[in-house]
Amino acid sequence: MNSRCALVSKIIPFSCVDGPGSRLALFLQGCNLRCKNCHNPWTIGRCNDCGECVAQCPHQALSVNGGKVIWRADICQQCDTCLHICPQQATPMAQTMNVEQVLQQVTQVAPFIEGITVSGGEATTQLPFVIALFQALKSTPALSHLTCLVDSNGELPISGWEKLRPVCDGVMVDLKSWDSDRHQALTGRGNARIKQSIQWLAQHGMLSELRLLVIPEHSDYLEEAESLSAFITELGDVPIRLNAFHAHGVYGEAKLWGSAGPTDVEAVSQALQARGITRLIPPALYL
Repeated sequence: MNSRCALVSKIIPFSCVDGPGSRLALFLQGCNLRCKNCHNPWTIGRCNDCGECVAQCPHQALSVNGGKVIWRADICQQCDTCLHICPQQATPMAQTMNVEQVLQQVTQVAPFIEGITVSGGEATTQLPFVIALFQALKSTPALSHLTCLVDSNGELPISGWEKLRPVCDGVMVDLKSWDSDRHQALTGRGNARIKQSIQWLAQHGMLSELRLLVIPEHSDYLEEAESLSAFITELGDVPIRLNAFHAHGVYGEAKLWGSAGPTDVEAVSQALQARGITRLIPPALYL
């Protein structure tokens, strides 16, 4: 039995938006960016057992035992009150799971999915677990046909990607802004390492998708279209997914930001196409 563990925020057995086909999506808790526009902001931090959420749970699904916040899934109504009041941008519902426990979940749905995608938070902050999980999947005959993908912010150093490469079938990476200062304002960090990751993954045939999130008045893809297009061209034949920002689920100042509509996304699409970038995937829907 593989006892390597990870802190898991959520498992979605069937997802059609986390990579090609129907996939099991495994969301790991914790992120090394602090994106203002994050649509899963409760996956950023980790519970420090402060207990702030316990008294405010309307269904008494939370308690403190031995200094630890305990979550009772059997009486939880998934009202998300705890998520919205947590000062750590965490969730008391995150569960520690080992590789075998995740494999059991995958096995139950294996006949109906094409693969698994490990997301977050940021999946690569728990890299040893991801590697161990993918190794287990590849070495299990009944599961070895499943593709193993990672949805990442690209902050992992190249040495980490090299460790992941033998067992990973592809990585989807977000480039949230071209300009590093703009990226710092949006996420709390510059994007030099992320650009390096994107280039390395493309060079080694691991970049399955580059994602651009269009945020009216905040993303800079239009004004930086020339440099961005040159960068994308050097990556080779990589699909570029255009996502549309919406304020649903975000915290803080981003709740007041305007959502991206078809006109906003089309403007970016046309700017890239005019510079030879044609393998573009538009948003599946707008909210």
